[in-house]
Amino acid sequence: MNEETTNSEQTQLATVEQTAITVGGNVWQDKAAFNQLLRAAQMLSQTSIIPQTYQNKPQDCFVAIEMASRMGVSPMVVMQNMYVVKGKPSWAGQACTMLINSCGKFRDVKHVYTGEKGSDNRGCYVTATRISDGEQINGVEVNMQMAKAEGWTSNPKWRNMPELMLAYRASAFFARVYCPEALMGVQTYDEVIDSQPQQNGATELTAALKGE
Repeated sequence: MNEETTNSEQTQLATVEQTAITVGGNVWQDKAAFNQLLRAAQMLSQTSIIPQTYQNKPQDCFVAIEMASRMGVSPMVVMQNMYVVKGKPSWAGQACTMLINSCGKFRDVKHVYTGEKGSDNRGCYVTATRISDGEQINGVEVNMQMAKAEGWTSNPKWRNMPELMLAYRASAFFARVYCPEALMGVQTYDEVIDSQPQQNGATELTAALKGE
């Protein structure tokens, strides 16, 4: 990619970001705003600076830009933290931590691990200080016993990187309880897979990342 192409795509991204700000949350009530966002999505889908899973998929870009418009963030933030699998958006595992930190309600957000590493009692929860009153908030603890009981460990990532998966789940639980508005009504990828136990989660995610 040459410098001229990069500059052109950066200009296109800036245009899309401005469009997201302009249309605000009126895209579903305003036909002109809808068409404007659709054109922006088509333009953005042709660039190479966006994640590969969104390239040449204007419909998925539309979902990401509309979501970014409602959240007041750059479409790139959404694209880097959201998968669209078969037309259904879902947050990536790391997104919940980002959303908790950026929602403006908490500070000093961190993960706390409990139990013995490698055992069923190994767990994790999110703790944070609520800015409005200074109260320390502790989220639901997620442990390996729970993961096995719920069938989450059928996903090989729970065997290969359990510490990371515990942290992702703990963040999702905290966000779902204490700042659900930050999730914008969207489930995490793992929650989507949990509701469709007949599907192979790893296969679904691989297909999404390949743009299939």
